Amino acid sequence: MTKLAPVLESFFTDYLMSQRQASPHTIASYRDTFKLMLGHLHQQTGKLPARLDFADLDADAVSGFLHHLETSRGNAIATRNARLTAIHSLFRHAALRVPEHAALISRVQAIPAKRGPRTPVCFLSREELEAMLAAPDRRTWHGRRDHALLLLAAQTGLRVCELTTLTINDIHLGAGPHVRCTGKGRKTRCTPLTAQTVGHLAAWLRERRGDGAAPVFCTQAGRPMSADAVARLITKHAATAAGGCPSLGAKTVTPHTLRHSCAMTLLHGGIDITVIALWMGHESPETTRIYLHADMALKEQALARTTPPGTPAPGRYTAPDSLLAFLSQL
Repeated sequence: MTKLAPVLESFFTDYLMSQRQASPHTIASYRDTFKLMLGHLHQQTGKLPARLDFADLDADAVSGFLHHLETSRGNAIATRNARLTAIHSLFRHAALRVPEHAALISRVQAIPAKRGPRTPVCFLSREELEAMLAAPDRRTWHGRRDHALLLLAAQTGLRVCELTTLTINDIHLGAGPHVRCTGKGRKTRCTPLTAQTVGHLAAWLRERRGDGAAPVFCTQAGRPMSADAVARLITKHAATAAGGCPSLGAKTVTPHTLRHSCAMTLLHGGIDITVIALWMGHESPETTRIYLHADMALKEQALARTTPPGTPAPGRYTAPDSLLAFLSQL
C-alpha cells in the first residue's frame, strides 16, 4: 500500500472528525470529492486507487480532474471550486506527513479557485412576500404548518437545514421571544421573533404537540421534514401566489430566497450591515455586502444624497407618451 491511502484515512478519521469536528455534510462532500478524483485517476492511469501515490496526484493530474468535472460531468464553477477546497485541505494535512513531497504539495496548493459570473441575489418585495404567506390554505393541517414555516423563514432568515433541524425546545415564546439554532460552522445564534410570528408559532405548536426534542416542522407521521420537502412546498406556494402577484412568476423562489428577503428587509429598515451579518449567521460582514449590490433602490438613494443642490431629483427615464413607450419596448 502506498502512502496516499494512510494519509487519506488519517485526514478523515483524525483531522476532519477528531480535530476539526467537521459536520456530516462536510465529510460527505469531501468523501465524494476523493471518490470522484480517485476514480478519474484510475481511468487515466490504469492504477487501482489503493496503488495510487502522491506522485500520481501532481498539479497536472489535479487540474485535469477539475477540467473533467466541468467538461465531462457538467459541474458548475462553484462545484469545481468546492472540490478544489477539499483537495487543498487534504494536501495541507499531507504536508506534515509526507514532507518528501513538499514541492508537489506546494504546486497543488497553488492551483487557484476559478472565478465565474455572480448570480444576482433574488429576494421578494413586501407585496410578493405577503402573497407567499397568503398562499397556504390554512383550513388544512398542511396549510397551517406551511404558513408557520414560511413566516418563520421570512422573519428570521434561517437556512433550510436550520429550519428542518429546529426542535420545540429551540422555540422560546415567553418574555423576549426568540428562536435558537445551530447553523453553519456549528455556530449557535438566537434570533428575536416579532409579535406576529409569536402568535402564529404558538398556535402551530399547540396543534403540533409533541415533546421538546420533536421537530417543529414535521410530516403528519411526526418525522422531520427534509430539505427537498421544504423546497417543494415553497415552489408550490410560490406558483399559487403568482396567480395574484404576477411578478412572482418571473422569479425562482427557493428557501434561500426567503433568507435573502429577510436580509433585504433589515437593510431597507436601516439596520447596520454588521448587525445583519450577526442576524444571518454570516462568518464575516463581507458576505453580507452582496445585499448592498442587489437592490437598485438603495443605490438610487445614495445617488440622491450626492446630487448638487438645485438640480432635479434623479429618477428613471419614463417615456412621455404611451406610443413612445410601446416603441421603446420593441
